[in-house]
Amino acid sequence: MNRPEARNALDVPMRQELADLIAEIRDDDRVKAVILTGAGGVFCAGGDLRGLKEKRTSAQSYKRIADLHVWLPSLVNLEKPVIAAVDGPAFGGGMNLALAADFVLASDNARFCQVFGRIGLVPDLAGMSLLPRLVGLQRAKELVFSGRTLRPDEAKEMGIVHSVHAPDQLQDAAFALARRFCNASTLAIGLAKNILNQSFNLDQRAMAELEAMAQALCMDSTYHKEAVQRFLDKEPALFDWDSMDKKEAAT
Repeated sequence: MNRPEARNALDVPMRQELADLIAEIRDDDRVKAVILTGAGGVFCAGGDLRGLKEKRTSAQSYKRIADLHVWLPSLVNLEKPVIAAVDGPAFGGGMNLALAADFVLASDNARFCQVFGRIGLVPDLAGMSLLPRLVGLQRAKELVFSGRTLRPDEAKEMGIVHSVHAPDQLQDAAFALARRFCNASTLAIGLAKNILNQSFNLDQRAMAELEAMAQALCMDSTYHKEAVQRFLDKEPALFDWDSMDKKEAAT
């Protein structure tokens, strides 16, 4: 996001650009992981408040927010790992945009806030769905009702943030995490992600059925067959997180 003069606030052109980029990334098999970040030491300040001064009817306001939400499921369910690298404020819709990622990496300068209540609004951009899944219902209510600001260490304790880094190391950490997925099965990760995203909405029987269908698809993939053959031939695995940990620790 590159509107540092407006603290990367989500205006209509930026929302459309995000939607277009997500569609492009979704269909590009060369892309194995995605990093979402903001320019100028700010992740995203949320909605563009200048737009809120325009006079609208309730119907017009509803359409404006509904249009904003149209592209969000395509980000939440993008069949590739999405990493939010948060430096500076992630306020309002900006915080919820970060929550839509699979991993949130934060700098020491990051700040998170469900700021909506300060101006008499409720969270949008799926914040009331995504936040309680991460922190629980009671904690989500506290953060939404109070509109208080979270520092990255507290956000990590709550499960919002995956890891905290020095500001000058944040982008390197995000790229290092993204690179780890370069040799992973995009099919397996995409299917697992979409099923996990439904885990709060479906019963165990429905989840088991989805797992069975996904497993059948993965078992028929070229990736799986090569991975099994490598195991039988005692060759290095295509994707081995533990080996990557050891290699990183040795450098």
